[in-house]
Amino acid sequence: MSAKLRLGLPKGSLQESTFQLFKRAGFNISVRSRSYYPSIDDPEIEVVLMRAQEIPRYVNEGVLDAGLSGLDWILENEADVVEVADLAYSKQTTNPIRVVVAVAENSGIKTIKDLEGKRIATELVRLTRNYLAKNGVTASVEFSYGATEVKVPQLVDAIVDITETGSSLRANKLEVIDTILVSTTRLHANHKAWADSFKREKLQNLAVLLLGALRADSKVGLKMNLPKDKLEDILAILPAMKHPTVSQLINSDWVALEAVLDEKQVRELIPALRRGGAQDIIEYPLNKVIP
Repeated sequence: MSAKLRLGLPKGSLQESTFQLFKRAGFNISVRSRSYYPSIDDPEIEVVLMRAQEIPRYVNEGVLDAGLSGLDWILENEADVVEVADLAYSKQTTNPIRVVVAVAENSGIKTIKDLEGKRIATELVRLTRNYLAKNGVTASVEFSYGATEVKVPQLVDAIVDITETGSSLRANKLEVIDTILVSTTRLHANHKAWADSFKREKLQNLAVLLLGALRADSKVGLKMNLPKDKLEDILAILPAMKHPTVSQLINSDWVALEAVLDEKQVRELIPALRRGGAQDIIEYPLNKVIP
């Protein structure tokens, strides 16, 4: 039987964005409802779906060779793993998530010191206790099974929770008094798998493709033709990741120019490029950008 990399991917809120990232990286993953073992079009990878909270523990114990989970859950599990890649994406955006301490508005609790003797609910019990100890605060920390925001102030004085946009906290009239951790998704491996040459190379290749897909996420390519005597004017308008590619058109005093840039710049750049003399402007999406 050929060797395989056993890879844990997050099930639940992060699942769809993870599958989309893998698709942009060149991997097609499909899963039947209620199945925890998706199919992937790479015979050297075996995928297991599980909660992101559990993946670092199974990677640490060697049940999984590697997995994708947030830095917050790696620290919560106190997992001794190898970080292969920092993948800056979450369920809604490409921004990192934050682990925050939140209290009810007008609660009178303004700093971490004000939590002395208070009750705190969280899914991240170890992380919270370590944070309190670091700040010299003694408080009661209890595990929350979910819907943590609604427990303040009737059941607990504060919560430690994960937020991406802050909308849920605001909807429940909570305010953040401190940020414990800024966390991104990490591709991580156990030490035994990392020491295996096949699995290490497989993980390194996977990291290159996933990071390339993330780099391309907010970028597009632009192609255009322009008179050679307009080139300096166009270069002054056009930002690029490095230097644009310029090639001579056959039997012509025109050149073709190609550049990669941030998608959000395009709507202002294209009219400016057109006024500057560029023609036949083509914008196209990118799957991967590999530096």
